Amino acid sequence: MTTQSKTRPTAIRVVLPFVFRHWLKQPMRAIAVAFGLLGATVADLFMPLFSGRLVDAVTAGATDPTARRAAFIAFGAIVALGVVSVVMRFAGMQAIVPFTLRIMSDVAREAFARVQRFSTDWHANSFAGSTVRKVTRGMWALDLLNDTLLMALLPSIVVLVGSMILLGLHWPSLGLVIGIGSLVYIAMTVILSIRVVAPAARLSNAWDTRVGGTLADALTCNAVVKSFGAESREDGRLARVITRWRARVLRTWMRYNYTSTAQLAVLLCVRAAVIGGALLLWMAGRATPGDVTFVLTSYYIIHAYLSDVGMHINNLQRSVNDMEELVAIHDEAIGIDDAADALPIAIHGGRIVFDEVTFHYRGHPTPLYDRLSVEIRAGERIGLVGRSGSGKTTFVKLVQRLYDVSDGRILIDGQDIAKATQQSLRSQIAIVQQDPILFHRSLAENIAYGRPGAGMAAIQHAAQLANAHDFVMRLPKGYGTLVGERGVKLSGGERQRVALARAFLADAPVLILDEATSSLDSESEALIQQAMERLMKGRTAIVIAHRLSTVRSLDRILVFDHGRIAEQGTHATLAARAGGIYRGLFERQAQQADRVAAAE
Repeated sequence: MTTQSKTRPTAIRVVLPFVFRHWLKQPMRAIAVAFGLLGATVADLFMPLFSGRLVDAVTAGATDPTARRAAFIAFGAIVALGVVSVVMRFAGMQAIVPFTLRIMSDVAREAFARVQRFSTDWHANSFAGSTVRKVTRGMWALDLLNDTLLMALLPSIVVLVGSMILLGLHWPSLGLVIGIGSLVYIAMTVILSIRVVAPAARLSNAWDTRVGGTLADALTCNAVVKSFGAESREDGRLARVITRWRARVLRTWMRYNYTSTAQLAVLLCVRAAVIGGALLLWMAGRATPGDVTFVLTSYYIIHAYLSDVGMHINNLQRSVNDMEELVAIHDEAIGIDDAADALPIAIHGGRIVFDEVTFHYRGHPTPLYDRLSVEIRAGERIGLVGRSGSGKTTFVKLVQRLYDVSDGRILIDGQDIAKATQQSLRSQIAIVQQDPILFHRSLAENIAYGRPGAGMAAIQHAAQLANAHDFVMRLPKGYGTLVGERGVKLSGGERQRVALARAFLADAPVLILDEATSSLDSESEALIQQAMERLMKGRTAIVIAHRLSTVRSLDRILVFDHGRIAEQGTHATLAARAGGIYRGLFERQAQQADRVAAAE
């Protein structure tokens, strides 16, 4: 058995229980939907019976009082059944609309909440556009799946079983023909859907997801595309992906066509058997014209439902395939999860201790940190320096618990962060990144993100402390200005100052600064440096430094080398150490600065 064949039934076994769990959250609406639609179906089921009686009454002649009474009774029953069908179907439709919308909303919210909580590794290895496509495609597939199960398959099964019973009570042979024909048709449809259509649909969905990822990748990096004049190159890249997508979708749609043709052929055989059987019964004197009308009308209703059953099973398989990736999101491990007994952490002083910490990146055979121990005192300002890949960024990510340590403990104010809730931990750590990310929202909303209930006065005060207020007030809409996706409407220095204002307003006891002054002009650097000095006062501050001029005034500098702290001390102490790593880095940067000054 191939891997693909093993995974075929998994989609239905996982997706349908997922959907049914959401049905159980609205039991009364689910009952209302089923009751309304089944009531309408039962009314349709008895329509042929009274149609046959009406024909028998009419053929008896208008002068016969008994026939006339029977005709009016049959006519009244047909009208009454029609009214019941309309009313019950309307009730079912009224219930299914809020029922489905509620489930779609819940599924989208739950998927978003789960994706938000996935680990840093998961987000680093996933396309945002692909994830969005999985969620939206699965959400809309749920609409089709609900309609297929409740409005289509359930009524179809009732009609098929009911018609088989009604015909079988009068003519067992016709009931048997209907039963066998229906079973053959449904079995063939299910087999074709699972074994022929589903594998192709799964593959075309994977390429549909890839199209979304390719689009998002190019659009979010449009500034890079423009800077290299690479629009045509990206057009070609998308064209190649779309060509593969088109080929996969073409194969899927053609398989739908083949399946539909096979279904129609089976229906033709069933039609011939039923109509031929009715004619034989009439010729043998065992059926009246009304009976033949009953058989024919019943068959055409059965035919309509059977032909729809094929489409419904195909739709069911398609919606299950479309939901498969969405449901898989719920089955994925969070990666970094709160402990079962996790409690909110309370940080006051901000003393950080790495206690014999060992840390492996996934897939790396050797640990980056091997029994690393270091203490940062409350209120101490620490600089992290070292070559790229030496462990600086990992250090601050472990403090935020974006990764879990392999061994050892990280304590803040004596509390093990592995036993604290992640939300409470990160809400008390402010971070200003090297390349700050802003939401496509107003400046006021971006600044207040760490403290959403803050008033405008507090927002403006934080902006003043970050040297951001003046440039904000020069903008046409001031603090109401939308900054664009990831803050693209602002310069690098302006984004940094907004990020600093956000950190000021958050007023967290622990502060992480990831080289916030790199790649800026001298004026912006001076403004940001002033703001950083203000921000670090009274807080435990960890500064990742690439330019050593930013750490000269800090209380202590930790020099990382291959995951260990090779040196530590003040700038003056480390710069005076002959042959030291820090001194070597400092001298190289000083020489580079001299060469740049000479060139200017």
